[in-house]
Amino acid sequence: MEPPSLTRALIAGAGIAGLTSALALAKVGVETVVFERAPVREEFGAGLQLSPNATRVLAKLGVLEAVAARATAPRLVRVLRGRDDKPLSQLDLSGAEGRWGAPYLTIHRADLVDVLAQACAACPQIDIRPGHELVGYGADPNRVRVALKRGLVSLSEEGDLLIGADGLRSKTREKLLPDPADAPVFTGRVAFRATMPAASPQDAVVTLRMGRRAHLVQYALRGGSVVNLVAVIEAGWRGAPPSHPWDGEADRPALDAAFSDWSRAARALISAPQSWRAWPLYVRPSLESFASGRVALAGDAAHPMVPFLAQGAAQAIEDADALAQALARGAAPDALAAYSLARVARATRVQQEALSQARVYHMSGPLALARDLTMRALGQEGLMRRYDWLYGA
Repeated sequence: MEPPSLTRALIAGAGIAGLTSALALAKVGVETVVFERAPVREEFGAGLQLSPNATRVLAKLGVLEAVAARATAPRLVRVLRGRDDKPLSQLDLSGAEGRWGAPYLTIHRADLVDVLAQACAACPQIDIRPGHELVGYGADPNRVRVALKRGLVSLSEEGDLLIGADGLRSKTREKLLPDPADAPVFTGRVAFRATMPAASPQDAVVTLRMGRRAHLVQYALRGGSVVNLVAVIEAGWRGAPPSHPWDGEADRPALDAAFSDWSRAARALISAPQSWRAWPLYVRPSLESFASGRVALAGDAAHPMVPFLAQGAAQAIEDADALAQALARGAAPDALAAYSLARVARATRVQQEALSQARVYHMSGPLALARDLTMRALGQEGLMRRYDWLYGA
């Protein structure tokens, strides 16, 4: 008698959510085929933060050492008032591993994706197919069939389940929830991102400056040789951004104007990069479930979130771990329902907390004064306790 065949998962998207899911599923004996629309992997994006709730999962997957070799471990997050750089609070990260069980890292997105892709390529249970775009799928009680395009050629593939890890504008989600009310909604905020060579080795500190309708984050990448900057401003329009594509050239006059009355150091950082890239920030409604039958969503396809808690990548990595745990205990569709149950409440809380943090970061006038006094009164230990639910999970 032939042994039973392995569960076969189809994954749409070879970003952080898709690659981490493939690695996690392979660990529990699931074969995966990952379809990626882009024909080649590019150095896309900028820096990101990997908090302990993410690095704990990367350690389970056996890739944390490779990730850490290309990352920076900041010793401190310091929070400053943007207009004069007055210290408001700080978060000591030197004891992150002792407090939360795993390190806190910063890394270029391209470096993280490269490590994950190399680990996937070395795993015989994972098949990554670049240049394959998901155009649709059909599912019955027993199987899932996906429709793909590779250039002008139409293809199809079958599996036991489909994971939509295909980002904010997920085609998997569009078919799962064909409701105009579920479409991405522009938040009225734009994130400007830039990286530049450091004039001198950078200290391992994450610096957050907060001000009226804007904030600025600065930290080191690649051993302190690169400075990563993220500036988020509130745009002067609502609805769909009229002139900014998803990843477009920055509107430098708008960026300069938003920080014109900030500290000298902040203005110098804004003017230093030769170019910035603009990402309008979108949200989608929170979901009651991330799964339906043999189809589930992960990462930004399931829970896109604004970057004010630096949790986009971390929550995608948590999804991968939950998927693997569910499939280790049972088969689809019950396992996908269990995955959804394990993830929806937490991911939704992170989405909502990030939106609340956005309002706090961009306060002005009396509200900003009250915020500043509260942060100083809270102190470092009080601030760390406020992140225990997130980093220690």
